Amino acid sequence: MGDEATQELSVTPATAAGGTTHVSDEVVEKISVAAARSVPGVVELGGDVARFFNAVLDKVGLDQVGDARRGCSAHVTNGAAVVNLVIVIEAGHAVPQVTEAVRIQVTEAVEAYGLRVDEINIRVDDVALDTPTPPTP
Repeated sequence: MGDEATQELSVTPATAAGGTTHVSDEVVEKISVAAARSVPGVVELGGDVARFFNAVLDKVGLDQVGDARRGCSAHVTNGAAVVNLVIVIEAGHAVPQVTEAVRIQVTEAVEAYGLRVDEINIRVDDVALDTPTPPTP
């Protein structure tokens, strides 16, 4: 046969397909908890009841149940998140410095996932006091 020209077809579309992306509240909660836990002075997350149930779960070997989102609720609307945290701080840490550091860490973490953070509300539920160990005789 004679000279046949081959024609290549491009399989890469010029534009991406349309659609919507929604990041669930639960994903934002997990991201926020991980970020808050990384702040020095934050001992734990969750209110008294949540911490009580977690202690019970720890005793029966289910210590990871519910930890990923405990102490956090979030609501995502139109790409913007409102995050509510309940934290326990370590004695000796100033509340304003710890809560500001939590806001910075959580904002950076959530925004890294492409969302905007409108509010981070923090309730300091308790302070963890170091209980000194009794001296050995």
